Amino acid sequence: MAMTMQSWLLFTATEAALSLSPGPAVMMVVAYGISRGWRTSLFVTLGILSANALYFALSATGIGSLILASPTLFLAIKWLGAAYLVYLGLSAIFGRPSPITLSRLEGKPLSGRQIYAGAVMLQLTNPKTLLMFVAILPQFIDPSQPVGLQMSILAACSIIPEFFILLGYGMLASKASHWATQPKYSVITERIAGTLVLAAGVLVAAV
Repeated sequence: MAMTMQSWLLFTATEAALSLSPGPAVMMVVAYGISRGWRTSLFVTLGILSANALYFALSATGIGSLILASPTLFLAIKWLGAAYLVYLGLSAIFGRPSPITLSRLEGKPLSGRQIYAGAVMLQLTNPKTLLMFVAILPQFIDPSQPVGLQMSILAACSIIPEFFILLGYGMLASKASHWATQPKYSVITERIAGTLVLAAGVLVAAV
């Protein structure tokens, strides 16, 4: 498909629809929005989008296709991501300190950098994301035109709408954070957040 305004708009609409669909990224944003508020969930959003930017770069170099072509490497990435999410979810459900809970580690609150890094890992190990970039993205690339420029345009068409969509999810979820931080509700909040992330792990494993 040639890179026309029509194809850009179609790609943007496709990406927006995928971003609105509840998946591991949305569940992680919602989990942090509920337990920590929308400002903390913003670190998750930035981590997700940073990973997506890296995927655009990998797709431009063809590395994404090479990963998908190796069943062993693909499965390793898939199960690493699923295991990480299951660990986070179970840690929250059973009360162990975890990046998605209100708990503190070694007496210090988790930093935005730690939350950001966890979100990057989540998105990079999500096989559905890799499949999207390898299967869908090439349909909007004109091989007769500079690939780098096209990738930059498509990246903007993807990342900008997804930023506002994930931000919206985080802000909606944060409406519940005013009572989530109260001691009598914090345990329930952690269980809910843990269940969401555990479900995200199951979704990753099921792909």
